[in-house]
Amino acid sequence: MAKPFSGRNTGAARLQHRHRLTVAILGAVILLLGASVVNGWVWQIREMLTIVPSSSAMALTTAICFSIVGCGLIFSVQRGERSQMAAFLLFSLATALSGTRLIELVFIGHHVQITEQFLASLIVEPHFAAVVGGGMAPNSAIILFIASLSLALTPPDRSIKAPLVEELIGYVVMGLGLAALAGYAVGAEYIYRWGPNIGMAVQTALGVVLLGLAMLVRSWWLQPHSHGDMPVWFPAAICMLGLLVDLYTPLGVASGVLYVPLVLTSLWFSSRSAPFSLAFACSILILLGFFAINRQGDGFVYEATNRAITITTLWLVAIFISYFHRNSANLTAERIRFDSVTRNTPNAVITADTEGRISMFNPAAEAMFGYDVADVMGKNVKMLMAEPYRAEHDGYLSHHAETGEKKIIGTTRTVLGRRSNGEEFPLDLSVSTFTTGTIVTYVAILRDITERVAHEEQLKTMFGQLQAYTADLERSNADLDEFAYIASHDLKEPLRGMHNHSRFLLEDYEKVLDEDGVRRLNRIVRLSQRMEKLVNDLLYFSRIGRQQLAIKRTDVEGIIKDVVSTMELYLEERHAKVVVEGKLPAVVCDALRLTEVYRNLITNAVKYNDKPEPVVTIGHLDQLRDETGLVTKDVYFVRDNGKGIPKEFYEDIFRIFKRLEKSQESDDGTGAGLTFVRKIIARHEGDIWLESEIGQGTTFYFTLGHKRENQHAAA
Repeated sequence: MAKPFSGRNTGAARLQHRHRLTVAILGAVILLLGASVVNGWVWQIREMLTIVPSSSAMALTTAICFSIVGCGLIFSVQRGERSQMAAFLLFSLATALSGTRLIELVFIGHHVQITEQFLASLIVEPHFAAVVGGGMAPNSAIILFIASLSLALTPPDRSIKAPLVEELIGYVVMGLGLAALAGYAVGAEYIYRWGPNIGMAVQTALGVVLLGLAMLVRSWWLQPHSHGDMPVWFPAAICMLGLLVDLYTPLGVASGVLYVPLVLTSLWFSSRSAPFSLAFACSILILLGFFAINRQGDGFVYEATNRAITITTLWLVAIFISYFHRNSANLTAERIRFDSVTRNTPNAVITADTEGRISMFNPAAEAMFGYDVADVMGKNVKMLMAEPYRAEHDGYLSHHAETGEKKIIGTTRTVLGRRSNGEEFPLDLSVSTFTTGTIVTYVAILRDITERVAHEEQLKTMFGQLQAYTADLERSNADLDEFAYIASHDLKEPLRGMHNHSRFLLEDYEKVLDEDGVRRLNRIVRLSQRMEKLVNDLLYFSRIGRQQLAIKRTDVEGIIKDVVSTMELYLEERHAKVVVEGKLPAVVCDALRLTEVYRNLITNAVKYNDKPEPVVTIGHLDQLRDETGLVTKDVYFVRDNGKGIPKEFYEDIFRIFKRLEKSQESDDGTGAGLTFVRKIIARHEGDIWLESEIGQGTTFYFTLGHKRENQHAAA
């Protein structure tokens, strides 16, 4: 891909360099022509001014304009701001000289030549200027004015429209110059002399042709992507031949034949405006040829009709060519896009005909199979397949060609490919077809899935191991729950016996035992009671994980009222109160378990509170944003005004039988309450966390029905 692209760039650069060199050469020739005539005026050599006897001489101002324009053309194709500025000034000077002559012609008349006489008086003796006479002809002034102005307004950094205008004017200028030369060739004075005015000299006509050619080539240099490698003499030759034959062919038949090839040369251009530019230039030439000869009677009407039809035909041809350019550009764009996709896609793309012969093999296919394009082009695509797909391939193509039945076309399936070294590897294969006329082409898109297959095998192995591990874990958890349940039951009986026997000893032998013995027996009673509570909590904890939840829609505010009413005496003794903040929405949960959650959270909030009047606030938040920007929806909270919890103990408080400190009634609890709370919330697929400030209080947040880590920050 890189080499052809580089070659195209090199060819375009070489063509542009040739155009630039051609403009410089034409500019030098025009400069030499103008300088020669200026020298003829200086040295008073009349033969250098008038080549054809009794014809008009090239005016001094015309020669100076040619010298200036020729020098400007040379500078205009040079690089650098100074060269471009010099070219602009030279073209502007030529525009001013020719424009001054036009002003004289319009407002004073052709007999008065102020600029010509002033310049001639500086370098030529008066009697020689009087003998030669003449001056810049009107047609010469118009041509030099529009040409110089176009060149001045078309520097290399202008948009694409300016070079197109210069190209169009170049065709017109060249056509007018050729018309003048044709007038001299056929003796038709009215072609190069407009009315009673001064006629265009032969040298001027030649210079005008060269100037038109220079403008054409310069416009091509300025827009290198809008034309083809067309010889510069070709449109000039067609214009000249068409005009000459047009002047001598009855009814202008040749104009409809010889000008069409000139318009057809726009096929070498990629610019859509090129055919219209050429059609316009040809129309000017046709009209010029028509008005060059005096015709009267019926011939005038016939020829006028013929030329109108010819001009219409040329414009129709231009329209057809423009449509052709547009369609070609669309096809080229699609081809480039398709080529770019197939060459840059990481998937292998292979096309083959109905016989299975490979017609395209993209770079990804080369890398995948290890073959170069030259090694596979024209060979059967089954060379890239492993068995059994290799043996089945030809039969499938024959079956599809005969019946049209599609077995794998339009689907994706996994096959085995075969690399150049014989290695077989798995592929994802997608096959489609497209038809061009009667030609059917198969397109195969292949993806190497070696790594994916390896990962799938690894995942299968890991999944099997995970299943086995999950089964072991479930069995272990079941055994652990069963052990905890059985152990709890089995421990209760000896604990109860220890407690009862200790009480009996205290009742029967309290007077016999000394003070230390009584104290120790009371200690045994209290420890056995605490041990029984621990066993009961352990049994309850195991039941939380074993029993099914009684899920139903629950009124949370009703649960709070029930919990507060059952704890009314406890709250009064500690001067505590429970406040519900806002409205608590109903939730789908196990009402009994949620009651346990609120009872434990409220009890802890009161029990571990150092304020004279503990306050417990219960509420709900639609969403909660934490310090990291994480947003959690539907959050319930229980807030107290207690002493707070240090951050390093946020996780410890949820561990079973773990207490950070003893309450005033240390024997009332086992430290399992928050463990129960987390277990119950986890069974509801929720999460619990806290925020606390030492001396200010603690807030427990929890969710029901979703995990906190699955929430995302709001946009």
